[in-house]
Amino acid sequence: MLLGWFILSTAAGHYLASTSLLDQLYGDLVHESYQHPNFQYKISQDEDNLGVYSSYEQKFPDVYYESILHHYLKRKPHAKFPDKDDVSDIEMDQNMFGGIVTYAHLPHFNCFKGHNDIPIDVAIVGAPFDTGVSFRPGARFGPDAIRSAAKRLSYSTDSKKNNYKEKNIRRDSFHKHSIVDCGDVAMNPFDNRISLNQLYRGHRAIVNNHSGKVHSIPRVITMGGDHTITLMALRNLHEQWKKPIKIIHFDSHIDTWDPKKLGGGITNYMSLNHGTFLHYAHEKGFIGDKGNYHVGIRAPLIDPDFDSKHDAECGFNVIGASSIDKIGVQGILKELVESYTANDKEIGTPVYISVDIDVLDPAYAPGTGTMEVGGFTSRELLAILDGLKGTELGRHLVGADVVEVSPPYDTNSGITALSATAVIDSLLKIFVN
Repeated sequence: MLLGWFILSTAAGHYLASTSLLDQLYGDLVHESYQHPNFQYKISQDEDNLGVYSSYEQKFPDVYYESILHHYLKRKPHAKFPDKDDVSDIEMDQNMFGGIVTYAHLPHFNCFKGHNDIPIDVAIVGAPFDTGVSFRPGARFGPDAIRSAAKRLSYSTDSKKNNYKEKNIRRDSFHKHSIVDCGDVAMNPFDNRISLNQLYRGHRAIVNNHSGKVHSIPRVITMGGDHTITLMALRNLHEQWKKPIKIIHFDSHIDTWDPKKLGGGITNYMSLNHGTFLHYAHEKGFIGDKGNYHVGIRAPLIDPDFDSKHDAECGFNVIGASSIDKIGVQGILKELVESYTANDKEIGTPVYISVDIDVLDPAYAPGTGTMEVGGFTSRELLAILDGLKGTELGRHLVGADVVEVSPPYDTNSGITALSATAVIDSLLKIFVN
């Protein structure tokens, strides 16, 4: 093999000394009508046997090596170009590596104003907000990182032609839903009250101004942003469905802390933050008094006795991160699926899934605000989410989010954003099942 490459490279050196490399390899691209030079040198049977080469010394005249290269170029694949005025293969507005970046190359338009005639079954929207954190900021850049990590994904949709050949689209991507990337809600970075109200109005505009082909009320997947943003999603859903929401909360932290214990003891302004939003969600009646779940909890509590009691009062059951070692993915799935009771089914209790990316172990999601060791692997988390597809709990899913992706703390490969991208992919599978 090495000898063959040596012979070819030697031939190339001699041949290209008098012939342009550009012409040899790209002549048919840069010239209207280009023909490779046709050498007539004939090679004897003995010369054609590469075994005669026992050293790197030149054994034959230059024209011999030129002929070898000629035969290689003659047999190389030739590009077939469309007519010079044909743009049918470049009229798409995006491709895998460039263009305006949306999640998985989904179509984009301003969902917050106008376009009421465009159907939306599932809207993906960014919430660039991170001024509710208690440790490391940076999640305002999360939506952009998640979209960039989703460039290799693609979904079929009637509202956008697909760039890829049909055979390269996953079978589970074919569906009747209209999925749209609505872009980011413009959130003021200077006052949390104003920015969270902007997010609430953004969600409200999507669900009030649009309906889908499958769902009369669009489902919204929010890309955070820190976890505070979930409160506005729950508020909007409570208004839309006129009943408390059952929330499945994947996180390493409980996030039901009493504001007097976290933030509010310092100033009233910081009473609402990424660790207290579920306290407020329960206080306002956005979520139910029972049947809610934390999954993946492992972070220390501030006041263990008080925090545990208060968490239960907010309607939460806890599946700790270590439970996966005892009951496994299937055991966790069984408990979650069975938590959607016959009464829930009868009254149609809406379900919301919130995924804080720090539910994953730092080995899989280092780019987040408050890491905790001992978390799930990305495979375990995806297996749980995928297991909800087709269940009563999954069929009543009305909204979801992925939060706390902080790109400044991520690796150069962006593995945290990539994990969040996969989580959204799994959530979409639940929606379109």
